Amino acid sequence: MAPLSPTVARWELMRRIRRRRNEFDVSASVVAKELGFTLSYWSKVEKERVLAEDKLKKLMKLLEFDPAERAEMLRLRDIAKQRGWWSEYAGLLSDEVTRLYGLEYGAQRIRTYESVLVPGLLQTRDYAQALFTNDHARVRRVEIDRLVEVRMRRQERLTGPDPLHLVAVVGEATLTQRTGGADVLRRQLHHLASLIEQCPDTLDIRVIPFAAPGGILLGGATFHVLGFESALLPDIAWSETLVHLGLIEDTEPVRYLSTMFDNALADHAMSRADSLALIETRADSL
Repeated sequence: MAPLSPTVARWELMRRIRRRRNEFDVSASVVAKELGFTLSYWSKVEKERVLAEDKLKKLMKLLEFDPAERAEMLRLRDIAKQRGWWSEYAGLLSDEVTRLYGLEYGAQRIRTYESVLVPGLLQTRDYAQALFTNDHARVRRVEIDRLVEVRMRRQERLTGPDPLHLVAVVGEATLTQRTGGADVLRRQLHHLASLIEQCPDTLDIRVIPFAAPGGILLGGATFHVLGFESALLPDIAWSETLVHLGLIEDTEPVRYLSTMFDNALADHAMSRADSLALIETRADSL
């Protein structure tokens, strides 16, 4: 069971409301009028705000939620009003990245693909430091230490009481690109090997070897597909390039990325044992 995330709770609460509005064919303008809002303010509520308790109760009455679901929605509202650890870094991170970390914290499972770099959830402090230090175009030097701190805090989900189920597929270049130098990469690879052995039930790291005939299909992509415990929440994806990053919520693109990931895992990636052996071999050779 994933820990409670204000970001996920607010998302589920608004999905429940939106689903009921659609079932009863209640327009946004009717909702806004009933709650004493302008239509533009209601739009903000749907995107980013948390309803006051009295407004939520009034809306639940309008949409005829049964008592059990009303209680659950009030519980979700209480969680949504809290502040997750990522809110401490609101001035450092963009709104989109902040939302990603809130969703990530409340996710039950994540599938992640990286072609050249170790995924952020698996990076050592030195490796992350090297990445941020070399990203002159997007990272200011005064921000590096705090960005590394954020990356380390994200990783608490891997080993906490309700660990994240993570499947990471990486290209073999990840094991050879000397990010930060040979010593940093060696420690990073030993860290990956250690995590694989420490988390046999919740962590799966697979390598697509250079020899895989179809390994080039995903190219230099970086993406994650997040899944949640609640049946009301669909999978959501995150895609990242040099010039653009953002969440993907549309069903078809998310399904496409899920299919590409599953095919890469099944058809091109090495087994868990062989991936571990290759990681250890590359680490020992440095």
